[in-house]
Amino acid sequence: MEKYSINVLGFGDNVVDKYEHMKIMYPGGNCVNFAVYSKNFGVKKSAYMGYFGNDNEAEHVIDSLEKIGIETIKCEQLEGENGCAKVTLLNGERIFLGSNEGGIRGKIPFVLDRFDLEYVKKFDLVHSGNYSFTENELYKIKETGVYVSFDFSDDSTEDYLKKVAKNIDFAFCSFDGTEEETKEYLKKIVNYGAETACASRGAQGCILYDGGDYYIQKAVSMEKVVDTMGAGDSLIASYLASYLSSIKKGIDKKEAIKISLMKASEFAAEVCAIDGAFGYGKKYE
Repeated sequence: MEKYSINVLGFGDNVVDKYEHMKIMYPGGNCVNFAVYSKNFGVKKSAYMGYFGNDNEAEHVIDSLEKIGIETIKCEQLEGENGCAKVTLLNGERIFLGSNEGGIRGKIPFVLDRFDLEYVKKFDLVHSGNYSFTENELYKIKETGVYVSFDFSDDSTEDYLKKVAKNIDFAFCSFDGTEEETKEYLKKIVNYGAETACASRGAQGCILYDGGDYYIQKAVSMEKVVDTMGAGDSLIASYLASYLSSIKKGIDKKEAIKISLMKASEFAAEVCAIDGAFGYGKKYE
């Protein structure tokens, strides 16, 4: 059911997360997760754009997105392996064991042409991330006037932050340091060009910096954590849906940030009770 009158597009990675201890694979990837969580949270329209392989893993992701109702009309299917990551769980915490570096998607980066950009203009926001191989295309999206959000990795270098932050509006990352270290890191990203920067800190909640003030949001307590896969992605999707919708309604930016961080924290807690990023598990050999 539509709750937020915005249109969003996940642009970049898709994978299957293979849970080695159960031999079950789940669809995922930061940008696919973003699209699915946005739809589940109640945006008007949610789509995904990127490359798939042509193996069974790719078919499972495509089939899952179809069932959920994510628009994929600007995707392409290439000959080769789909992105795949190997995972296990320890007390509900997901642990990555390795990956194929995006499969065929990592070898043939998506290059946006004029027709892709006309499609992009139909959205309020485009989200991408560190493992999407889209860094060189972000400026094109920014030039259309559409908002851009980006999820950095915890191993993003200084040069990488400088390169990407100038071409995005909303930056996200996970960060394990102290509160003061987290604040300094967020300030650095905003100084490099992002409008806001937000760090998720697991059980410690998250911190957002808007260039003037820091906003600290505590994590919502959970009775039982089933799987933390996708927790950060769900926080991003729900925060942006709420924030952009609030801005459209004329709500003050600072108030919009506070409201949206609380909603995002609650939604992320709900996601931790789901197997895989968003379910749709399938047995594999």
